[in-house]
Parts: sequence; structure tokens; C-alpha cells
Amino acid sequence: MEKDLYGVCPFVTAQKILTGKWTLLIMHHLNLKTMRFSELQRALPHLTQSTLTKQLRMMEGNGLVIRTVYSQIPPKVEYSLSDLGYEFKPVLSTLETWGNKYLDFLKKN
Repeated sequence: MEKDLYGVCPFVTAQKILTGKWTLLIMHHLNLKTMRFSELQRALPHLTQSTLTKQLRMMEGNGLVIRTVYSQIPPKVEYSLSDLGYEFKPVLSTLETWGNKYLDFLKKN
């Protein structure tokens, strides 16, 4: 049933696009600035190189991330949010606010 709703239901579609344990954190970091692969690795030290590669490819395929390759030696590759990815900024901000409230809830309980 979920496959039938992809591209039809906004919630199923968004859930499918944002799949992946690291997608939101990668979007958070790229929302702050354009980054090279190694910068993303340093920002997310618990993420393996292969998982980061897989996540970035998936996000690029979904139109959230732009991969820019510069013709130089040594090769330089940068990742940034696409226009569609930047439109997610208010959602990231709202998630941060809600996450902080939930952290307060956890501290009290």
C-alpha cells in the first residue's frame, strides 16, 4: 500500500524521501554551508564513509542535494542543498524546537 501512495500522499512521499538514519543530520549540516565530503565526515564522526556515500547519492537522486565536481588536481567535490533542499529549512528549525522541548521532557521524567 505504501508504494501505491508514493508520489500521491505527501506524508508517504516525504517519509520515503527522508529515509535514512542520517538524512536529517546531513541536511542540517548542509543547511549551514556547502561542505566537502571530508568535512561532512568530521561533522558526523559515527557515520561510516560507505554510509555517507550511500546517503549522499540517495539525497542527490531525490533532488535534495547537489554534488559539484571541480576539474582540478587533486579533485574537489562539494555538496550543497538544492533549492528544494533549502525549502526544508523551516522544517529543520521546527524539528530543532520540538527536539529541544522533548529533551526537556526527558530531563523531567
